[in-house]
Amino acid sequence: MDKNELERRTRLYAVRIIKFVAALPRGRVSDVLARQLLRSGTSIGANYREANRAESRPDFIHKIALVEKESAETHYWLSLMDEIEMGEKDERRWLLQESGELVAIFTKVVKSSKMRRIRTPNSEIRTGKDNP
Repeated sequence: MDKNELERRTRLYAVRIIKFVAALPRGRVSDVLARQLLRSGTSIGANYREANRAESRPDFIHKIALVEKESAETHYWLSLMDEIEMGEKDERRWLLQESGELVAIFTKVVKSSKMRRIRTPNSEIRTGKDNP
């Protein structure tokens, strides 16, 4: 999967998170959980785009680690919602599955980026349109 495809995937994920949260019933518990989910679920794509525009390899690693963190946090909130059966079941399950896949993808990217940095500590990543 190339970075453009992953950017589209994280944007679609954010849109589905927004729609899922918008459809939740209002209440003290659901409002708190919804706010947390909305914040972490929409920041995945935004932070991924920032990582793709990093100015150096260390900057990329830092930013992609934030994406991994937000993906894991989103998975946590969705897991809680799944346990208490909050929100539409099929959409909740799809979001939970997708969040698990995103966590796996970004965990792998972080690990491979750190390994690449260890092998070439002074290397810089290219920025702009030709960034691989």
